[in-house]
Amino acid sequence: MKMMHAPIARRSANRPIWRSTVRTPESYLELARAFPLVPIRSEEQYDASVAMLDSLAVRDESSLDSGEAAYLAALTQFVQDYERERHAIMVEPLPPLKMLQHLVKQAGLTAADLGRIIGNRGLASQILLGKRAMSKANIRRIAEYFAVEPGKLL
Repeated sequence: MKMMHAPIARRSANRPIWRSTVRTPESYLELARAFPLVPIRSEEQYDASVAMLDSLAVRDESSLDSGEAAYLAALTQFVQDYERERHAIMVEPLPPLKMLQHLVKQAGLTAADLGRIIGNRGLASQILLGKRAMSKANIRRIAEYFAVEPGKLL
């Protein structure tokens, strides 16, 4: 039995695959010609990108036209991506008790509030003082309340 296949769409040599209906502002094109928008791969590119960002960012936002604002947004994203990938601050993970104390403090909670979360106020106080360990059930409740991975509390 001979199998039939759907025809494959082909691009004509003189027709683009897509055509934008939005006209790109000339200011965007000028900036892109002066400093092309490409993912940052080195410290040298990063330094040059930050210098370009600084030259645009010092201007009042209302003075940027739509092309300059779009270019600034795209370049900012490339810089943020590079920083997130290469300049991430490595922080030692906190021990479970310190993590719990930090979460409680940041949320402005008391031992009584934590007790309501885990269902036992006295136990919550002892846990926060380091006199009792957290059970798996308590870890699940606390992790769910603070929206953290339970492993951070183990």
